[in-house]
Amino acid sequence: MPSPGAPAPPRLPIEDSYLELLADTLEGLDISARGQFLQRYFRTITHLDLGEAQCVQLWDEMLTRRRELSSHMERQISLKTALMDVLASTGLFRVPILIEYDELKKLQVNAVTDPLTGLYNRRLFSEVFEKELNRARRYGSPLGLVILDLHRFKEVNDQHGHPRGDEVLRAAAITLKRALRTSDSAFRIGGDEFALLLPQTDAAQALALSRRVGTVFGESIAHFQMGVSVSMDHGVATFPQDGDQSDQLIRVADERLYRLKHGKTPTSGSRTELPSSPAHEPTLPAPSDRQSTASRPIPFESKRPPEKAETTIAGAASTTASEISSPQTLSVPPPARIYSVPRKAERVSMSGTNAYAVLGDQGIRRARVLDLGFGGVALELESQEEIPESILAILHVPILPPVRVNLKPVWFQRTQQGAYRIGCAFVS
Repeated sequence: MPSPGAPAPPRLPIEDSYLELLADTLEGLDISARGQFLQRYFRTITHLDLGEAQCVQLWDEMLTRRRELSSHMERQISLKTALMDVLASTGLFRVPILIEYDELKKLQVNAVTDPLTGLYNRRLFSEVFEKELNRARRYGSPLGLVILDLHRFKEVNDQHGHPRGDEVLRAAAITLKRALRTSDSAFRIGGDEFALLLPQTDAAQALALSRRVGTVFGESIAHFQMGVSVSMDHGVATFPQDGDQSDQLIRVADERLYRLKHGKTPTSGSRTELPSSPAHEPTLPAPSDRQSTASRPIPFESKRPPEKAETTIAGAASTTASEISSPQTLSVPPPARIYSVPRKAERVSMSGTNAYAVLGDQGIRRARVLDLGFGGVALELESQEEIPESILAILHVPILPPVRVNLKPVWFQRTQQGAYRIGCAFVS
């Protein structure tokens, strides 16, 4: 019993306390009971089936080793240290786990992740590509592969330094992450090279997504003011049209990327014909509904004033012809007109997305966004209310940040469900 005033001995860690209690308890048991208990104990910590006599021998060796180490170190050695030493020296504890679980998971993530961008690395790209190909073969579904790189990226490093180049790479990674569905995967496979794997995505849809990503990326780095026009070039290949092996698809995508970088219109070869006319470009579905039919998007967050031909009532009405069942539903009939300025892009359908618009200064009314384009947007309201000649709205659509716009209603239509659709032109 410690004398009064003597310092209290330091408290042992819970593992050491448990082993000390175990040692005291085992001393009071006979050999048979001690062997049965130790057999189960060593099975738990070593995952080996040892005999009872061998387990008793190991325990006695551990007690002896503790006395030897304590005498040599001139301080009390814990039972845990002695037990680890005996198990390691006898070869029973070949791969000791000496790391916290959270640290182990962190190491596993770091092994397959690019530290700069947070995207998956090339090592995981090869593994995932083979798994997705096998799944596509099994279910007979298409698989899109997109290879991207940053055009004139070397000039950024040369003129502005590698820190600014790193910012550009991170901006590219953020753009890719926001553009993809949960089933898609983005990878950094080289210095300024990236890859996308798009399950259940055909050639037209993969190409449309690539163009949208390039457009949004250009807008996201505009505020860097580098003086170097960095763009994101792409090459697309699809299974099974362009090949059924990973190396074939990568080669096809690389070839199309090379042709695009050298100023040539990328074609899809003899097996996959993609339209190259700007008026018939493939559609870009929303990330959550890529199977829906839409048209090539172009960014409207750049705050550029729309061209004159696009702000006319006829222009806004004609771009939403898919929403009109008959000419009599228009409050303003669109006259026939030939535009002097060609259309920048077709309409983008927002069907299947959660795109919406907040209307008015107070933001108390909401409308669903049906589609949008360079010249205007189509909205749907639950009930008919007085609509002013000019509407202030904030648009919330996938990938893009919220955009504040001024709208001018140009046509109205009532649906069979009783809702009201409004075609609006952007007003600069």
